[in-house]
Amino acid sequence: MSLKCVIIDKELSAIELMTNFIKSCPALRLLQTFDDVITGGEFLRNNRVDLLFIELSMPANAAIKLVKSISYKVMIIFTIAGKRFAPEVLEMDVLDYLVKPFIFDRFARAIAKATERLHLVNPDSQTGEAIYVRSTYHLVKINLNDIEYIESMENYVKIHLTNDKPVMALIPLKIMIDRLPQEKFVRIHRSYIIPLDKIKYIGNKKIKVSATELPVSDSYLTAVKELMKK
Repeated sequence: MSLKCVIIDKELSAIELMTNFIKSCPALRLLQTFDDVITGGEFLRNNRVDLLFIELSMPANAAIKLVKSISYKVMIIFTIAGKRFAPEVLEMDVLDYLVKPFIFDRFARAIAKATERLHLVNPDSQTGEAIYVRSTYHLVKINLNDIEYIESMENYVKIHLTNDKPVMALIPLKIMIDRLPQEKFVRIHRSYIIPLDKIKYIGNKKIKVSATELPVSDSYLTAVKELMKK
């Protein structure tokens, strides 16, 4: 699944830059680019998109008027030439603001917000054989069968994999567990999630997963044993 996006910007150099950035982001699919609001707005009225990059400094507040006129839910990223803009913009439901000139890393941070909001790391994609997580401004595919265990690192998780180096993902453990198939994964501690099929044994407040022994809290132990019976 990819985000369908459109660019509206009066500067052709900005369109070219963002087009190249989008080509480097597998989570995005560019549908069209426009250098004026009228033709861009006509396209948006006839085609549903997920993400709109639009230059804020269009004449007569044209960008603001267009965004407010869109009849369906679309994520908005304003590109702006300076840091000053109308106060009403701050009250709009805008995903992000990219101040020109911006580099790819800043662009990628905005895209990470977009993929999270749309749940490209989403409930529908979590029930299959893989999930996607945000790691260093990229979406990384994680095969469920490769997960040894998942460790909490404050606002991050460290996903330990069977035949690869661990992946750090910006997501709290309590949200991570909701994105995993409940029949395959279980939380055993405030700091750990494990796959049920990797359990070697359950001991005295310890669970061995593959080659690693992890602590299990009393509050989670009953749930683990019940799932093991199924």
